[in-house]
Amino acid sequence: MRRTVFNELDVVLAVARHSSFRGAALELAMSPTAVSAAVAGIESRLQVRLFHRTTRSVALTAAGQRYVERIAPALAALRHADEEAASQSDAPTGTLRINAAPETAGIVFEPLLRTFAERYPKMRLDFAAERRKIDIVADGFDAGIRLADEVPQDMIAVPITGDMRLVLAASPAYLERHGTPQTPEELAGHQGIYMRFSHGGRYLWELEKDGRKHEIDIPVRMVFGEMRPIRQAACAGLGIAFLAERLIGDEIRSGRLVTLLEDWCPPFRGLSLYYPGRRYVPEGLRALIDLIRELRDGGAP
Repeated sequence: MRRTVFNELDVVLAVARHSSFRGAALELAMSPTAVSAAVAGIESRLQVRLFHRTTRSVALTAAGQRYVERIAPALAALRHADEEAASQSDAPTGTLRINAAPETAGIVFEPLLRTFAERYPKMRLDFAAERRKIDIVADGFDAGIRLADEVPQDMIAVPITGDMRLVLAASPAYLERHGTPQTPEELAGHQGIYMRFSHGGRYLWELEKDGRKHEIDIPVRMVFGEMRPIRQAACAGLGIAFLAERLIGDEIRSGRLVTLLEDWCPPFRGLSLYYPGRRYVPEGLRALIDLIRELRDGGAP
């Protein structure tokens, strides 16, 4: 009985996350009909409607919102208790190979990768960082981590983070010398620290506000193939950089970097783990997927 209730609660949380029965079905490897039936079953048991449904949208009711806020941390705690008990006798072992963009490890290390390493000491995590997009099956990886919009359509995706942003940032010393731009046009008088793609071209900054888009190509001061030296150069006052906000949180909080034109830096869908189907999922990968859901349902970013 407990397992049935567990599954129903997982379905409710998945529908709430995706605002979609189909999206929840894909995540949970269920049919949309089974997802709909599970939600209907729990609504019947509770005698309350959890979701508003139309032909084009699914949204939580007020009661549904309160219910999800209560069950998410409770379910995460129950799952954690189950995993702790099981790990005493059946902890996963072996190597888990994951392919991701170079800056991804820094974004997901806390708390995901650190917690995974601490919880499963017999697991070895082989995290291959490369910018080019590959076929993870052909190249022998168990899973990949990419932005949600970059995940191949034939893969199963598990969201890791919420929405993310790229932000313009510079050091206070740089801004004191060169001034603080107030509009995208004023960036033309500044120096940029750029990211280089694997094919050699530079990533041109894309800003957007109220439907207006600007592709920024200001004078180049430095170009790097990864985020860490871009962050270091920006902190050293060598120019303006366009960086993932999650990567420079410490620098922003400490005042080493100042964000610019924030209303021109809209959010986009964040990172997802993806893998090729649900049959014969390696135990280490299954443990990582469960941890991602635990952290997400427990309120981790």
